[in-house]
Amino acid sequence: MEKENKVEEMNDSKVEEAQAMSNAAPQGDAASETPEEKVQNEEVKEEKAAEPDWKDQYARTLADFDNFRRRTIRDREELLKQASADIIKQILPSVDNLLLALSKAENLEDPFVAGVKLVYDGILKTLESNGATPIDSLGEPFDTSYHEALAQLPSEEVEEGHVMTEVKRGWLLNGKLLRAAQVVVSSGKGE
Repeated sequence: MEKENKVEEMNDSKVEEAQAMSNAAPQGDAASETPEEKVQNEEVKEEKAAEPDWKDQYARTLADFDNFRRRTIRDREELLKQASADIIKQILPSVDNLLLALSKAENLEDPFVAGVKLVYDGILKTLESNGATPIDSLGEPFDTSYHEALAQLPSEEVEEGHVMTEVKRGWLLNGKLLRAAQVVVSSGKGE
């Protein structure tokens, strides 16, 4: 029994100490919180901090969608511009052959030659209406961006580093190189 009385006295003294401590600390102070209350309060604060700003998210999503829409329109326009590149590349050898035939014609008044010229002019108009334009290279300075040098020969008439002969005409499609011109470059005056 004596043991039981001592245990009760100890329990009573602990309760009194806990009450004294809770009375001494002001309410709402972090020091009065138990460890479990601290963890719960921190979780609540984290949840509030983790809560998204819906207006900001809406504005960002709207901006992302607008950028996507613009990029899609730009990509589609670019695709339409470049879609004809393969077909035009296949047509260019025929255009080269027509130009070669016209350049070798002896009598430009011949009805057959006039017919070939009409076909050639019609194809050129069609190519230009689809964004393909020829590159004029003769007499121009050699530019690796637009020219492919097949040879370099001396010339009295053409300056060094300039195109003296065009073997195949170069073409641009909507301002971008479609086919480089194959040219012979002047090496200047011969010895």
